[in-house]
Amino acid sequence: MTKRTEISTLGEFGLIRHLTENIVLKNKSSLKGVGDDAAVLDYADRLTLVTTDLLLEGIHFDLTYVPLKHLGYKSAVVNFSDIYAMNGQPKQITVSIGVSRRFSVEDLETLYEGIRLACDVYGVDLVGGDTSASLTGLTISITCLGEGERGKVVGRDGARETDLICVSGDLGAAYMGLQLLEREKSVFRGEKDFQPDFSGKEYLLERQLKPEARKDVVAALARAGIVPTAMMDISDGLSSELLHISKASHVGCRVYEDRVPIDYQTAVMAEQFNMNLVTAALNGGEDYELLFTVPLADHDKVEALEGVKIIGHVTREELGNYLVGRDGGEVELRAQGWNSLS
Repeated sequence: MTKRTEISTLGEFGLIRHLTENIVLKNKSSLKGVGDDAAVLDYADRLTLVTTDLLLEGIHFDLTYVPLKHLGYKSAVVNFSDIYAMNGQPKQITVSIGVSRRFSVEDLETLYEGIRLACDVYGVDLVGGDTSASLTGLTISITCLGEGERGKVVGRDGARETDLICVSGDLGAAYMGLQLLEREKSVFRGEKDFQPDFSGKEYLLERQLKPEARKDVVAALARAGIVPTAMMDISDGLSSELLHISKASHVGCRVYEDRVPIDYQTAVMAEQFNMNLVTAALNGGEDYELLFTVPLADHDKVEALEGVKIIGHVTREELGNYLVGRDGGEVELRAQGWNSLS
């Protein structure tokens, strides 16, 4: 039988000590971490970047099919991705959780295993946080601090006419992974001895349950001497992110259907679900790939980058934002990606 220790046996401070006592700080900017009223950080001449994400059980994740270790890993990585999307480097996180009585100490150990694994993989320090009782299941709030070099931090507002629009990796796989998990969950409800069928679909599940932040792409851009004019990570869907950049930069865009990168497993699953493949890629979200614009003069440099594809170009604001189909027809882009409040 799996060991189960009631959280109340440790108390709030005992639980925090239990989950964080073996943390070793890795970054010079982390002067003091868990154990005081506040962490102490020193960034000297670098710019400080801060981002935060709130994840609520039943809204952002379903523990029917999301393992706690994967949830911890993903919770941290999506914050790292926001810092990389600013052309920065994540350095520290704080983790706050709200837990109901149905969770044990061992459950939280598993959650923290995932968080600490992500920190080890990306070289980030866990330096603080908070823990509270909850009446509504599990809540996770992570704040990530990072550093950026002066003159090289990239926002959403720098795209200019004739810039190239680029994206890393492939799109739509995380969304199809979610559809697969939801389908198997619905079948599971009606069967006693249910075994989900995930064979041949491992990539889709990995993209949904254990996404990775594109640290490698940021490093490749730096090596190539490319500073993007605008950049975002794709969390809410390509169409939504393109419109964010267009609005902030006061520009329009043209992206081409046949240039949107899509993995083979994504295409197969879209066909099984009788779903429009490009719609899934444009609006699915949770890909955590990087969408960025670069000056036209950097065309040859960016085209040489492995895993990066040029999918369109920036236009004047009055020309609007459109997807150009394979037949040359244009469809206006609309923000139809993930929205927890809708």
